Amino acid sequence: MSITPFAALPAARSGPVFRGRIGRDARSGHYAVPGRYRLHLATACPDGLRIAVGHSLLALDDCCPVTFLPAVPDGPDGGHTALRPLYEASAHRYSGPALAPVLSDDWSGRIVSTHSRDILRDLDRHFGDGAVRLYPCGAETAIEEAERLCAEDIGRAAQEAGREGGDPAALETLLAALGELDRRLAGAEFLVGGELTAADVELWVALVQLDTVHRNHLDAAAVHAVAGHPALWAWARRLAAHPAFGAHLDLDGIARRHHGRCQGLEAAGAAVQILDWAGHAADVSGTPRR
Repeated sequence: MSITPFAALPAARSGPVFRGRIGRDARSGHYAVPGRYRLHLATACPDGLRIAVGHSLLALDDCCPVTFLPAVPDGPDGGHTALRPLYEASAHRYSGPALAPVLSDDWSGRIVSTHSRDILRDLDRHFGDGAVRLYPCGAETAIEEAERLCAEDIGRAAQEAGREGGDPAALETLLAALGELDRRLAGAEFLVGGELTAADVELWVALVQLDTVHRNHLDAAAVHAVAGHPALWAWARRLAAHPAFGAHLDLDGIARRHHGRCQGLEAAGAAVQILDWAGHAADVSGTPRR
């Protein structure tokens, strides 16, 4: 079967992936000091959206400011020109793309981490006030399983199902995962332990991608089957109305980012939107779009 390159696949990194940890290793010098660190995010990217939602839930605007980047990278190599000084200061003779997300250290002018889940864990552990705990004690295993399920059984499976000619096994995996989640959320407010955690952020971002990106490459029957999980999509709609979630939805940016990279074929399912995300979307200033 001929395989068409698929736009939703993550961009390949060229060069180092930074995985410094705040407060983890005294030798690194990355102490947990409020105001020292800065996030650089493009919310049209799933990793950037995940961190932006978690940052808002933790109310860290004063503690760790955010610089929002263009939805579509402006560098000729697919990176963000605004991030190039950080990359060049952090890696000797760095020549790869300057990719987001980035957690930087304003004291040194260097990158701490480009790993979204490490970043969110460190923000929660060292800067959250305790009112919201994205990674509560005892929920670690369940959250890690949610991360795996969202990345593999939803994200990766949707990519494979949307390739030219489709992949019935991948679609089966996707629908099985959605069915399991639908049953779990029937009568439940949140995914893990009765409280909002990083597992909810993971799943919500995965469903945004599924409906705004992957759906464009699925046929109408597949989209109808994906939509046939009422508890799951009602849960997604409810979270979209939460300011920490909906305020970071950049639907225009997601569409431009996708179309700028996409080499796959649009399928019949592109016309069948599952949720009306636009009612909760916001521009970069945080003003809801109506």
